[in-house]
Amino acid sequence: MAHTLLVVDDSASMRQMVTFTLKDAGYEVIAAAHGKEALAKLDGTRVSMVITDLNMPEMDGIELIRQLRSRPGCRFIPIVMLTTESQEAKKQAGRQAGASGWIVKPFNPDQLVETVRKFVK
Repeated sequence: MAHTLLVVDDSASMRQMVTFTLKDAGYEVIAAAHGKEALAKLDGTRVSMVITDLNMPEMDGIELIRQLRSRPGCRFIPIVMLTTESQEAKKQAGRQAGASGWIVKPFNPDQLVETVRKFVK
């Protein structure tokens, strides 16, 4: 059975690119445009990993991570930030919120799949 991943990004083209890359690697994907939509789509759905952008409307990636980590079923799932932000202060904020990893856009599809495979076995 394929693992289900949640991809959260406000850019429709980025969601499509990440979704295509992950589906091509054999994963099921749920996509959302921002944190609030992601939480709504997760309600009752188990995912193996979350990949989220940082800067989004409605709810940014840091707040999404905090919200996910507060849910019993999401405390230990891997959450990777996929963002254009590369400043150490932003990465530190992500780690403090509970991010498991960080990939800077533009991403290499092979690197993305390799990162997912490190977390989802």
